[in-house]
Amino acid sequence: QVQLVESGGGLVQPGGSLRLSCTVSGLSLNYYAIGWFRQAPGKEREGVSCILLSDGTKYYANSVKGRFTISRDSAKNTVYLQMNSLKPEDTAVYYCATDPVGGDRTTGWGYDYWGQGTQVTVSS
Repeated sequence: QVQLVESGGGLVQPGGSLRLSCTVSGLSLNYYAIGWFRQAPGKEREGVSCILLSDGTKYYANSVKGRFTISRDSAKNTVYLQMNSLKPEDTAVYYCATDPVGGDRTTGWGYDYWGQGTQVTVSS
């Protein structure tokens, strides 16, 4: 049974930082990637970042490039999303998800296991 548990969300002022964590259990060693997605009220889900499990290659949405950093601690089975210089438009529920074979990292199509989500609110 694959389980993903996110943590680290909260309320932060514009320009502030948060670090999200996604701890994964029960995942096959053959999986392709783990990604972070977000969904704001009234908007479609969008891919934020993903990391390939084979070689650590990282991808970022243009909207977060230079501000967010994805990383992985294999010993802890955890993927992190460090978010700096946060903006009000980053406000959303953030989810991590697993990609078995190379799904669409911009929409999440093909990602099969999802966490419960963690709320990030950027507001003064």
